[in-house]
Amino acid sequence: MSTMKSVRTGGVGTIEVVDTERPVPGPRDALVRVRACGICGTDVAFLHTGGMPARAHLGGDMVPVPLGHEPAGEIVEVGAEVDGLEAGDRVVVNPQDAPTGIIGCGGAHGGMSEYLLIENAEVGRSVAVFPATVPFAVASLNEPMAVARHCVNRSEAKPRDKVVVFGAGPIGLGAAIWLKLRGVRHVVVADVIPSRLEKALAVGADAVINTAEEDVAARLTELHGQSANALGQPRPGTDIFIDAAGVPIVFNTVVDSAKWGAKLVMVAVQKKGSEIDLGGMLRSELTLIASQGYPTEIFEVTPELVEHQERFAKLISHRVPFAEAERAFRLARTPGAAEKVVVTLGDED
Repeated sequence: MSTMKSVRTGGVGTIEVVDTERPVPGPRDALVRVRACGICGTDVAFLHTGGMPARAHLGGDMVPVPLGHEPAGEIVEVGAEVDGLEAGDRVVVNPQDAPTGIIGCGGAHGGMSEYLLIENAEVGRSVAVFPATVPFAVASLNEPMAVARHCVNRSEAKPRDKVVVFGAGPIGLGAAIWLKLRGVRHVVVADVIPSRLEKALAVGADAVINTAEEDVAARLTELHGQSANALGQPRPGTDIFIDAAGVPIVFNTVVDSAKWGAKLVMVAVQKKGSEIDLGGMLRSELTLIASQGYPTEIFEVTPELVEHQERFAKLISHRVPFAEAERAFRLARTPGAAEKVVVTLGDED
């Protein structure tokens, strides 16, 4: 039996690097040698709880979760019934297509492993092929950039719109990039960490707001002009607000700043519930739009990620070798320590 190393949740706040059986692909499967895998806030949430409740008794003991749902790698074995794939192809993965559960999010397999089984492998559904001109670490951004793309699609932003994105993490910055590539006239990014705001400008944001130091409504009025809510009270001329931060103060700030007919797109997982000012929403006829996952975007983004790879590469703050996986997850868990951590396996590209 061949073995491989794989990362899963350990106790609360820790990971385990375990030896496990290397998967053997069936006739409809493919085996990927993982070369890079990003760490997401969802991974950190699993670490915070030490796994997830056993399905048989929800709320009972925690069971380990194989981690990693942002893998990129190369095909090493292909089942006899698989079309369109061959050994050596470089691929990104749709973690939600696995029949045994979402890869790295409670399913049987995790992408933070030396090898990953792609069940019922199908190009355009479970995997997409990308060219050798793109480093594996950059290709591993495909999944989170699909999340960001869906949020922008949900916003239906038009070129004339003025938009602000709260949260300059990978999803927020990805949304800013997609907005600009969509031709949106003015995109502002707001955050409390100066280095993240610098990164926002580097990837194409038109302006930034440090919400720890600046009056958001006043600054947005400077940038987007003055408008009003349904009662005629002065409000910034911002058309679309995107919450990629997931903290209650963002929601409250948007309600207090929204003009008549503005939209709020919520892509961040809310870290805790907040009292929503429904009266404030009513006074602006604010539309709340939730954005979850990537119903169609997972591989729609791939060609543009390839085309604009240098721009997207700026989102990666740390590339950490698999042998130092514990350090990688420690970085990702430490607020403000890292923007996007990618774990690499083998040579960089």
